[in-house]
Amino acid sequence: MELKDSRTKENLMRAFAGESQARNRYTFAAQLAKENNLYVIKKVFDLTASQEKEHGEVFYQYLNGLEGEEISIEDAAYPVNTSEDVSVQLQNAVENETKEADEVYRTFGDIALEEGFHQIAGKFYMIADIEKVHAERFGEFLKLLKEGKLFASDVKTGWMCLHCGYVIESTTAPQNCPVCDSNQGYFIRLSMAPFTEEKMDTSRPQNLGKK
Repeated sequence: MELKDSRTKENLMRAFAGESQARNRYTFAAQLAKENNLYVIKKVFDLTASQEKEHGEVFYQYLNGLEGEEISIEDAAYPVNTSEDVSVQLQNAVENETKEADEVYRTFGDIALEEGFHQIAGKFYMIADIEKVHAERFGEFLKLLKEGKLFASDVKTGWMCLHCGYVIESTTAPQNCPVCDSNQGYFIRLSMAPFTEEKMDTSRPQNLGKK
């Protein structure tokens, strides 16, 4: 079967449209988080938006051979997530990513296999796994936010300022970073910080002289 005669052609375009919209939704949600002084949540949305862009490019490249064509998608449906509540945006993201992971992309992969497009099927399955990670990541931050523990812990833990890299061990993140004066919204648990080992010597940053 040729791609132009397949259902996979429509599924690729649907996936491209979905990833493009997800990127925009997460960009809008990132701005909302910033306006609420939740810079750490903004970074999560920004990171996911950039990864959705890459997914969209993967799907779109498979349509290179159909240059100039228009692909209609009759049964496509996309979410409207316009809430001004950051926690609602996180919940929406969890639900949307989970649906993509567990239903949409696995179904698209199965159809691609049936039609003989094994490489495309593999991409659908692999990206489904990535979307599952997205859902879990959003879910972790949603849980912390709803429990009032985004910047507080029951036990001493490491915290990193995402603006300057300052690290401190405490039960709560500082109201303002003693190095760069960024507000608490820039702090993330050290165990969740990017490119950072969970177990670090946090004694030196704590001993930095404060103005």
